[in-house]
Amino acid sequence: MDFKKITDEVSKKMLSYSQDTSGWRVIKVSKNVTVSSKPSKEYAGHLYCGEGIIKEVPSKVIPFMYLPEHRSKWDKALQSYRLLEKIDQDTGIYHSVTQSYGMGLISSRDFVDVVHIKPYAGGILTTNSVSVEYPECPPSPSCIRGHNNPCGYVCSPLPENPEHSKLVVFIQPELGGILPHSVVETALPTILINLITDTRAGLKTLNK
Repeated sequence: MDFKKITDEVSKKMLSYSQDTSGWRVIKVSKNVTVSSKPSKEYAGHLYCGEGIIKEVPSKVIPFMYLPEHRSKWDKALQSYRLLEKIDQDTGIYHSVTQSYGMGLISSRDFVDVVHIKPYAGGILTTNSVSVEYPECPPSPSCIRGHNNPCGYVCSPLPENPEHSKLVVFIQPELGGILPHSVVETALPTILINLITDTRAGLKTLNK
C-alpha cells in the first residue's frame, strides 16, 4: 500500500477543509469550543469541525495529541492507542480502541489509521489521518471496526499571542454497526468538545 500517496491526498484535503470557510453551520458551543458541520464529500454524513484555543505552542500540542506515550494518558475517550508500524519519521499506522459512549448507547469501536505529521509556514503543524486496511490488525469480535474518513488537527500560533494556539479538529467517522442517525449527530459534537477540553487539561498536567 502506497502510504505516501495516501497521506499526500489526505494532507491536501485537510488543507482545503481549513481554508474553505463556506457552508459551515455552528451546531454547538460549549467550554470555549465551537463545533460546526457541513455535508461531507466523503460519505453520506457530515464533516465536523471543532475549534478552540490551547495555551501552548503547536510544536508541543500536536505531539501531545497523537503520540501514544502522551495520548494514552489523557484521552478519556480511548481504551487503548498504540503504534502498529512506523513508516517514516513523520508517518505511522496507529490502532485506537474507543470507550463506549452515552452509557453504552454507542458501543466500543476500533480504528486503524495512517497518521502523517505535516508542517506549514508560520509555525502551523498538522496531523493528517485516514483509515487503512492493515492485515496485521484485523477486526476483533470485542468491538466494531469503524472507518475514519480524512481527518486531523490543524494547530496554528495565535497572532496576538504566539505562545498560545488555535486548534482546529476535523472528523468525519463512519462508526459502523446499526446506529440511529440522530444518535451519531448528537454524539460527535460532544466527542469533539471533550477531545479539546481533555487536551487542555492534559497539557496542564504535563506542564506541572
